[in-house]
Amino acid sequence: MPALGADMDEGTVLEWLVKPGDEIHKGDVIAVIDTAKAAIDAESFITGTVEQLIVGVGETVPVGAVLAMIAEPAARKAAPPQPAPPAGEPPRQAAPPEREPEHVPAAPGRPAPPISPLIRKRAHELGVDLAGLRGSGRGGAVTRADVERAAARREPAGAGARSKATPRARRVAAELGVDLADVTGTGPDGSVREADVRRAVSAGEAAPAREPAPAAPAARSGAERARSMRQAIARLMARSKREIPHYYVSSTVDMASALNWMHERNRELAVSERLVPAALLLKAVALAARRVPGVNGYWVDDQFRPVEAVHLGLAISLRGGGLLTPAIHDAAELPLAELMSGMRDLVTRARAGRLRGSELTDATITVTNLGDQGVESVFGVIYPPQVALVGFGKVTERPVAAGGLIGVRPVVVTTLAADHRASDGYTGARYLTALSDLLQKPEELL
Repeated sequence: MPALGADMDEGTVLEWLVKPGDEIHKGDVIAVIDTAKAAIDAESFITGTVEQLIVGVGETVPVGAVLAMIAEPAARKAAPPQPAPPAGEPPRQAAPPEREPEHVPAAPGRPAPPISPLIRKRAHELGVDLAGLRGSGRGGAVTRADVERAAARREPAGAGARSKATPRARRVAAELGVDLADVTGTGPDGSVREADVRRAVSAGEAAPAREPAPAAPAARSGAERARSMRQAIARLMARSKREIPHYYVSSTVDMASALNWMHERNRELAVSERLVPAALLLKAVALAARRVPGVNGYWVDDQFRPVEAVHLGLAISLRGGGLLTPAIHDAAELPLAELMSGMRDLVTRARAGRLRGSELTDATITVTNLGDQGVESVFGVIYPPQVALVGFGKVTERPVAAGGLIGVRPVVVTTLAADHRASDGYTGARYLTALSDLLQKPEELL
C-alpha cells in the first residue's frame, strides 16, 4: 500500500485493474485506492508479471502492507557460444540483419514491445484480454486499432463474451445485480456507462443477473469523505505546527511589468492558450526555488535534504470541502505554456477525483493562492516533510511610490512560511527577493 501523502495511514482497495498473469510496466495504473481524501489511481513501481493479488477488493490495510506479488521479468538467456571454425579456415562473417519493416508482428522468440498504459486502459474498457493479442504495429506492438478490432470480433455479450463497459459501470452493475448483457450502451463503440446501467434499472429493461457478483465497495458519500478528509487535514496540520518551528516573511510585489507583458503576449495567442496571472506566479515560485535551494526539499531524519528538481505542489480546494496538494513535476524546466496547461489539468482532475499516486507524493515546495477569494495575504502551514510554503493574495491596485512619484499600480502580497530547522529568515528574505526580481522581468519566465 503506497503512502499517497504524508497524512495517509491506511487505504482501501476499491478496484483492481489487473489480474494474475497480466504483464504490467512501471507507471501502469493497476488499482484504485480509496484514501481519507480521494480515490487515487495507484501505479506500479516495477515492470513484471502479476502473480497474486493478496489484498481483496474492499479490504483496508495500513501503508506498507503488501497488496500484490509481481514477478520481475527474467533476464534474457545468454546466446549459445558459436563453434570455433576449423583450423586454417577464416571466421565466417555474420550476415547483416535484414531491416525490419514498419508494421510486422514480432518474430518468434523476440520479446513483444511493451503495451502503453493508454492501450491497456482502452482494452480494459472494451473487455479485451491482451494476452495472446497479436499487434500490427512496429515490431508487433499492440495498437488501439488492434484492441478495437479484437473487441469487434468477439461474440455478442450474451454468448459468453465480456460486455464492453467502463469500470464504474461494472461496479454499479455488480452493486445492483444487473446483467450487463441486458443493457444498451451509449458510450464509444457501444460501451456501457454508469448512466446506461441506472437508466436500464429505472426503466425495468435490465433483469437481475442470475448470480450477482460480490458488490465492490462503493466510494464513500460526500459527507463521509468530507468528514474523513477534515480529520486527515487536522492530524497533518496539528503535526506540522507541533513539530515544525515556523517562521514567516512577506513582501509586496509590483505586478505592473508582469501583467503588461502578459497582456501583450495574450494578443498573439488563441483564446484557449492565453495566460493568467497564476501561471506567472507559479513559474516565478519554481525558478526562485532553483535560485535559493534552501527552501526546496524535505526535512527527514533530523536533517534537511535539498532536492535539485522543483516539484511544485498546488493547494487545490475541492467543491465538497477540504483540499488536495498534487504536484506539477519539474516545474522550473517547463515552458510557461506547458506549466499553465499542467495547472489547469491538475485542478480539473483533482476536483474530478482522477489523480495518480505519483502526483501526491513528491512535491518539494507548495503554493497556496487565495487571491480569487479576495484575501490580500495568506500565511500557510507547511506540508511535512516539505520545509516551505508560498502564499499569494489578490492582485490589487494601490498607490505606490516609484522614482519619487506616486502612482496607482497592481501589487500582490507574497508570503513564505518556512521551517526554521532547515533555514532562517535571511534565506527566506533572499527567496522572496528572487521571486520579486523574476516578476519584474517576465520575459525570463518563458
